[in-house]
Amino acid sequence: MRLTLRQLNRATLGRQLLLRREPHGVVDTVRRLLALQAQEPPSPYLALWNRLDPFEPAKLDQAFAEHAVIKATLLRMTLQAVHADDYAFLHEAMQPTTRTRVLDRRFTSTGMTAAEVDALVPELKSFAASTPRTNADMDARAAEVIPGRPSARAWWAMRTFGPFMHAPTGGAWSFGQRPSYLAAPDGRRPDDPEVALQNLVRRYLGAFGPASIQDIAQFALVQRSRARAAVGAISGELTRHAGPDGTDLFDVPEGQLPPEDSPAPPRLLPMWDSVLLAQADRSRIIPADYRPLITRKNGDVLPALLIDGFVAGVWRPLNDRIEVRAFRQLTEDDWAGVAREACALSALIAGRDPRVYSRYGHWWQDLPAVEARQLPE
Repeated sequence: MRLTLRQLNRATLGRQLLLRREPHGVVDTVRRLLALQAQEPPSPYLALWNRLDPFEPAKLDQAFAEHAVIKATLLRMTLQAVHADDYAFLHEAMQPTTRTRVLDRRFTSTGMTAAEVDALVPELKSFAASTPRTNADMDARAAEVIPGRPSARAWWAMRTFGPFMHAPTGGAWSFGQRPSYLAAPDGRRPDDPEVALQNLVRRYLGAFGPASIQDIAQFALVQRSRARAAVGAISGELTRHAGPDGTDLFDVPEGQLPPEDSPAPPRLLPMWDSVLLAQADRSRIIPADYRPLITRKNGDVLPALLIDGFVAGVWRPLNDRIEVRAFRQLTEDDWAGVAREACALSALIAGRDPRVYSRYGHWWQDLPAVEARQLPE
């Protein structure tokens, strides 16, 4: 079956609850979506607000506090919010990637070996078993265990690949800019990272598919050979489609394929929303001309406006309103829908932190705009 670009767009939006908000629980939704990008503390909250009705931020506060949802370095070696039961297999699947930290010249230049770092893992897990520890705490403990060695670099490597999660520190979005750490739960961990990667492929396809080998490798930041082997190992379980250019796309049999004319209402996505990063060919969501506007040279992915399921601009809080910059002409019906979203978003952030993402405001200096509005007007 050959799929059009719009069919792929609607498939991903449907699986990501972006065609309509649904009345699911916070913890179950995090599991369904696989992972929420969490580099900026507000982002998981805004991601769920875009997808759930009703969305109660306090429910996510509670999920983080109870460790039902865990924030840790996982996919793409970036911070993700994931269901607690999913942490163990995601961590295992990512080990061949995240352990490259101990091959980085910033680590190897110290003369410390990977074996020395591995020997620290049980010590630091015990140290952070029940009490949140700062980076300085972990450095100091490592120095006690291996005196005379460059302990700061050991923790720098270990906090990427080691079994540690971020501890909620309170505030508007559960986490602040200065992290503290706890030992992550062990859970049911596959013995083999390649078996764990097969599970990751299944879950990724269910949440973002249909997708190619290259998409899978890009989403997780794993070698393409690993992605190809994982798909090959479970190929009997998967269905196959052709993309618009004939590329082989894989999917789970139950994967949702909504009609390509399914309505897609306006959405104001958070920074680094996973739907913007899920494929190597991001034209499924981001028109090619807009990709360098949304994804900046240093990797920052700006808060995005979706119109008819595709990126059409950016947004930011400004003067107690939401400023929306459209990269193309929008209809008045489009603007009316965006205004409704902006009004609801303003109410959400006003109760928490109305200046979300303010430290990224410099990017707006060179962004084009066919039209910009501050909403609600």
